[in-house]
Amino acid sequence: MYSENDNTPSGVCNDSCGMLPECAPLAVPYVPFQQTGSKRYTQQEALNSGTLFPGLDLPFRVRSSAKKALGGPMAELQALEFVLLELALYLDTHQEDQEAFALYQQYAEMERQARTRYEAAYGPLTKAAVAGSENWSAWLKGPWPWEQMEGGSR
Repeated sequence: MYSENDNTPSGVCNDSCGMLPECAPLAVPYVPFQQTGSKRYTQQEALNSGTLFPGLDLPFRVRSSAKKALGGPMAELQALEFVLLELALYLDTHQEDQEAFALYQQYAEMERQARTRYEAAYGPLTKAAVAGSENWSAWLKGPWPWEQMEGGSR
């Protein structure tokens, strides 16, 4: 909020909570700071919110369609990859956070196992996945991952 006599923000501008403060003027970009040691969403909450960190979850997105994407092996794999990407971005700026690095290692192993299960059931997701197979036709065999119906067979 601005005072009526000038263009200076009134009140204290506190950005430590991660939410958009009232003193942030309209049409001026504001990026909340990620706080070290902040709470993290679960995998499903993060996929639904579009961020792993509640402090960065600003209330401007419509999320009704995200709930429909949850469930099934492909959604599980996507959620794990999303958490890995979020943790990697956080670790780029918070290298000293050993708890976050341990979480990254834990989720990387979970993602590896989920990818192995998915590829065993439905076939390779990438060309690199066929490097250890007997021939290239495993990659060319359909349906493609984006054509795959959840719960169907390959």
